[in-house]
Formats: sequence, C-alpha cells, structure tokens
Amino acid sequence: MSDVVKGRVRWIEGEQFIGKIEGDQCSVILGEGGISPMKLLLLSVAGCTAFDVVMILKKMREPIKSLEIEIEGIRRDEYPRIYKEVMIHYKIYGNVDEKKAKRAIELSQEKYCSASAHIKLSGTRVNYTLEIIPD
Repeated sequence: MSDVVKGRVRWIEGEQFIGKIEGDQCSVILGEGGISPMKLLLLSVAGCTAFDVVMILKKMREPIKSLEIEIEGIRRDEYPRIYKEVMIHYKIYGNVDEKKAKRAIELSQEKYCSASAHIKLSGTRVNYTLEIIPD
C-alpha cells in the first residue's frame, strides 16, 4: 500500500464539482446536487470506524450480523466552520459480547481510525454510544 494518495476535483458548473481518487472506480459529486465536503468528512469518519469495528469483532470471533452507525456533527459558527463535536452511535446486531464490542470501538477510536484521528487533531470532541441488538 502506497503512502501517496492522488485525486482530482473538477468544477462542472455553478456550484457543482466532481471528485475522484486515482485508481478508484467511483466518483463523488460535491456541492450542488451532491454532498458537501464537510458532510463527506462526517461520513468518512463513520465509514472508517465501521470498517474497523467489524474487522476487529470478526478477529475476536464475535457473532456480528450487522452494524449501523448513526453520526451527528456540530460545527462552529465562526470560520473555518470545523466540527466542534461529533457523536457516534454504534448499533451492533448479533449476540456480541458488550465488553468486546466496547473494546473494538476503543481500538478504532484510539488507534486505527485515521479519519477520527484527523478531526480530533483539529480539537473536535468525539463521543460515542453503543447499542447491541441481539438475535
């Protein structure tokens, strides 16, 4: 895996842009008719930690059936309008041990999730809750 990531954003018209990472097959529409970059950042945090938690629980041999993450961000009023707080609600489906689920989340938030680490570096407070929905 290379440490260099390259991408391109191109202005389409009005307030619409299209972005693509080199080597990836999908593109993202930014702005009008698409998603704002700050909303995409929030989804990136959710996707990053979701991936971590699923992989960690699988390595722990926990019977995870599904995972949903609800994420909410509160932005500052002043510019730059970065997130000052992010709340993540993990909904884990399956007969997963609560202590192991909490450990998986902690590992994601403290060690593995690069997207969470990035927003924390800007001073964002990241809080989370956990809900386990057994079979």
